[in-house]
Amino acid sequence: MKAAVLHSPGPVASRPLRIEDAPQPEPQPGQVLLRVRACGVCRTDLHIVEGELPPRHETIVPGHQIVGEVVRDTTGSHQPGTRVGVSWVGGVDGTCLYCRRGFENLCDDPTFTGYSVNGGYAEFAAARADFVFPLPAALDDLHAAPLLCAGIIGFRSLRVAGVEKGERVGLFGFGASAHLAIHVLHAWNCEVYVSTRGDSHRKLARSLGAAWVGTEADRPPVPLDRAVTFAPSGDVVIAALSSLRKGGVVAINAIHLDRMPQFDYDTLLWGERQLRSVANMTRDDARDFLRIAAEIQLTPKVTTFTLDHANEALTAVKQDSIDGAAVIVP
Repeated sequence: MKAAVLHSPGPVASRPLRIEDAPQPEPQPGQVLLRVRACGVCRTDLHIVEGELPPRHETIVPGHQIVGEVVRDTTGSHQPGTRVGVSWVGGVDGTCLYCRRGFENLCDDPTFTGYSVNGGYAEFAAARADFVFPLPAALDDLHAAPLLCAGIIGFRSLRVAGVEKGERVGLFGFGASAHLAIHVLHAWNCEVYVSTRGDSHRKLARSLGAAWVGTEADRPPVPLDRAVTFAPSGDVVIAALSSLRKGGVVAINAIHLDRMPQFDYDTLLWGERQLRSVANMTRDDARDFLRIAAEIQLTPKVTTFTLDHANEALTAVKQDSIDGAAVIVP
């Protein structure tokens, strides 16, 4: 098969992914073999490719927003031809304290698709059969792919922030994940306030019905009940915190932050304001979100790239040069 393989991390400008022939994966007991129909490009892929997340193997095929067609299932759980999705969490141990208590997203020994095992920047991929999700017919391949991490993790961020129907919610950063979360917030009758850099991102936020849109230096005109930060920047976290009412919550949706600046407790955190981090997702998050996405006919904005242009797709995500999500189509 053809695959985009990372041999040595480096800046995307150096084109670190090599497009090469690779062995088609052989599904192990408990796994399915998938023909990849589409794979979304996530900012976490950038952290892997550029080495901000330390390598776990000499080579890896990135990609963890996989829409695939079942070719073979060693468990018999999915019929050949079934269309399924695969996300970032590709498996958990099931025995640690967190798994036993229902917090599998915090598992002590998780498997990460496209990081600890090969992912979907390829024509075929193997995945654990109990960590693939049948996709509703209402979600086509291209528009389902970005939902499988950006969408699910954005949905979990709303849960971690404790969003309730009708609240004022701030989205700080408006890339692939935030532009999906806003649709869920509208379905919950929330007022959405967007603070983001880039004229095109602000234009997109306005077109999707945000109540207010500003730059990263602007402060929303009203106190917010909840906020979610999507940019990997500690400065953005402080901006979100400064926009909260007393008792409000900021959920940090970032696997990596550049730094966390000092801030004044008395004015920013006092008053039972809370900072929470968002870590991975659970299978329940995935199932609940995909059901909601189908119900509200969620159709993310996507830009497609061929597998040969996987490096260009990563560059587009890094430079915020496209609105919405990038999707690789083998």
